[in-house]
Amino acid sequence: MTRPQLEHIIRAAAGTADVDDIVVIGSQAILGSYPDAPPELTEYMGADVFPKDDPERAIVIDGAIGEESLFHQTFGYYAHGVGASTAILPDGWRDRLVKVQRGAATDAVGWCLDVHDLAVSKLAAGREKDLNFVRALLRLKFASADTIRERLGCVHALSPELLSLATDRLERASHEH
Repeated sequence: MTRPQLEHIIRAAAGTADVDDIVVIGSQAILGSYPDAPPELTEYMGADVFPKDDPERAIVIDGAIGEESLFHQTFGYYAHGVGASTAILPDGWRDRLVKVQRGAATDAVGWCLDVHDLAVSKLAAGREKDLNFVRALLRLKFASADTIRERLGCVHALSPELLSLATDRLERASHEH
């Protein structure tokens, strides 16, 4: 996915849900901080999104412009309407969202996860594709292992066992790059 494609999804999601602000929490949030991120970070053609002030309306987005929708068939990419609690995130993540807006002030606004908060969510999820994503962030110097480690300590939704596992994943990823 490219930054213009993400901007299109943000506008379409906002219009579909009749809201102004859309939060992007999946891997495509990288395009907020790094509009020209390399393909290894942007290969997924879906953006995980929800309306900032009315997360329950994500279901409307998923139905209208989600996977296998006419939107997806037409453009080759789609929005995945998700819940606000889909990703495990550190305290204060909303204060660090990265604004994505193209054009006039009346256009829809996207709010992408900060790259370090995104890395935390990927480490908490722990799937191989998530760990590869974090490895690439570190290798490309798009994220700092120290900042990610600090943010992991601010995730109160993690059990001590999962925090330990996520921290171990970070240590392995930071040594592999």
